[in-house]
Amino acid sequence: MRAVENYANIELSKIEAWSRRNKIKFNDKKSKVMLVTRRKQKEHKDFTLYLHSKPLEQVHQMKYLGLILDQKFKFQEHIKYTTERCAKLTHNLSRVARLTWGLGYGTIATIYEGAILPLLSYGAPVWIEAMKYQHNRRKLKRVQRLINLRMARAFRTTSGDALCILTGMKPIIIKIEETVKQHEFKERQPHREVYLDHVVEYRIWPHPATAVTIKEIETPEESTISAYTGGSKSEEGVGAGAVLYYGSNTIASLKLKLGDRCSNNQAELLAIYKALEMINSLNKDRFKSTNSRHIYREQSRD
Repeated sequence: MRAVENYANIELSKIEAWSRRNKIKFNDKKSKVMLVTRRKQKEHKDFTLYLHSKPLEQVHQMKYLGLILDQKFKFQEHIKYTTERCAKLTHNLSRVARLTWGLGYGTIATIYEGAILPLLSYGAPVWIEAMKYQHNRRKLKRVQRLINLRMARAFRTTSGDALCILTGMKPIIIKIEETVKQHEFKERQPHREVYLDHVVEYRIWPHPATAVTIKEIETPEESTISAYTGGSKSEEGVGAGAVLYYGSNTIASLKLKLGDRCSNNQAELLAIYKALEMINSLNKDRFKSTNSRHIYREQSRD
């Protein structure tokens, strides 16, 4: 430890000399020292570093860019701080959200998604590893349970899972994991505009009256245009394909390569969607006598 202390003081003296040359002065009162280690071995961990010939205060945790960093980077104190802060906000909110009067479901949901959830998930890609410990997960679930009780106006004995169903809120652990995966996906493609799946508001859903009638058949019937689709996921990747037949002649085909994060069901649905697009783009004059279209989907067997 003494060797580490000596090397650190040498480097600090270089930094101090550089700051003098560039007319910059570091505040020694705001500067702190923290030893970062995961060694379980008990040893002397107190050491003294100097800046402007003044000893710096040694701490066991510090706040940096909104994250509370501890000596072992376990982020327990950060999770404890954010959950206690959000729980206090929730208790203050309960004063104006009683069982028979006060803020309604929509208002509380907006407050949760716009204020409480960003606080809980801030910096999640950094401390996501702390979620493998149950005591950290319980702290986050406890906060969501408090806000869900206010939204659902339910009894305190209602389970957390039931409250998520009643309020329509995604469980906090799943939401944080989703946020981290979205961040990792964007980081892998830094120079591309990434479009992620999102919820479509019901008011812009297509009207049922304009939907095409789809009939599922068990036995093959005679048709003028037939489409065969399939999707699969294996160790080699995810793929989908579609082939169009006019009678016994192939008129169009398509093969697609999907991302590894896509599922087998997504590949099959995309194949059907692309087959419908190909059918819709056919030359109407050439196939003007066409009056029926059949789609045959590949069925997986165990």
